[in-house]
Amino acid sequence: MALRYWAVIFILGIGWGMSFMFNAILLRELGPLSVSMGRVGFGALGCWIYVLAARKTVPADARRWLALFGFGALSYAGPFAFYALGQQHIASGVAGIVNATTPALAVVVSHFWPGGERATVLKSLGVICGFLGIVLLSLPILEGGQSSEAWAVLITLCAPLCYAFSVNIARSFRDMEPVVLVAIALTGSTAAIAPLALWSEGLPVITKAETWASLLVIGFVLTSVAFIAFYWVLPKVGPTNITMPTLIAPVSALFLGTYILGETLLAEHLWGMAAILAGLLLIDGRIVRWRLPKPPAG
Repeated sequence: MALRYWAVIFILGIGWGMSFMFNAILLRELGPLSVSMGRVGFGALGCWIYVLAARKTVPADARRWLALFGFGALSYAGPFAFYALGQQHIASGVAGIVNATTPALAVVVSHFWPGGERATVLKSLGVICGFLGIVLLSLPILEGGQSSEAWAVLITLCAPLCYAFSVNIARSFRDMEPVVLVAIALTGSTAAIAPLALWSEGLPVITKAETWASLLVIGFVLTSVAFIAFYWVLPKVGPTNITMPTLIAPVSALFLGTYILGETLLAEHLWGMAAILAGLLLIDGRIVRWRLPKPPAG
C-alpha cells in the first residue's frame, strides 16, 4: 500500500481519537445532546458544500431520503450523543478505548444479521478479548462503588453497538455515492437530534472561544473532512486496511486525555486497551495469516 494511503489512515485514527478530547471541552459549556447536534449539523454542512462544489448527483426519491434519515440517526446522532452522555462521568481516554470495541460488536451483530458474515473461531476469540477489555476498564469503577461511572461505560458502549448495526444496514446503500450518502444521513441526524436537544437542554449559549473552536473542528474537520477522506481512501486500500484507524484512535484518545486534559491514567486502562487491541488484531486476522506457512505454488 502506498505511503500516502498509510498517512491518511494514520491521520484518521489520530483525528477520531482527538474527537473525545473535543467532546470533553464542549461538555464544559454544552449539554450532551447539544454536542451531538452541533457535530452532525456542522458535519452535514461541510459535506453538502463538498457535494455541491463537486456537482455530485443527489437522489430524488423521497423514500430513499427517509431511509437515509433513519440510517443517519442510528449511525451519527445516536452514537455522538451516547459518547457525550458517557463522557459526563468517564474520562475521554476511557471513552476512546470503549469505541475500539466497534469491530467486536460488529462481528456479533453480523453473525446474526440476515445474510451477514458468520463469525469464525478467530473472530470469536477477538470478541472475547474485546469484552475482556471492557471488564478490565470497569474494574476500578466497580471497586470504587461509582455507580454513575459504571452506567456511563454502558451508555458509551451503546455508541459502538449503533455502529455495529449501521455497518450492516449500510449494505442497502451500496449503489450510492458515499459522500452523498453521508451528507443526507448527517442531515437526517441533525433533524432527529435537534428537537430533542432544544427541548431538553434549550438553545445552546456559547460564550467561550475554545467551545466554538472545538465545535468547528469536530464538525467540519473530524466529521466532514474525515468522512470524505475515509471514502476516498476506502477503494484504494480495501475494507481490511481501512479498519486500521480503530487501532490508532484509542491510543490517541488516551494520550490526549492524559497529557492535555490532565485525566488520570490507570494501569487498568492500559490493560483494557491492550485486550481490546488484541481482539481487533484477532478479528482482522492479518498477523495470524502472516505467521501461517504459505501453501506451495502450483
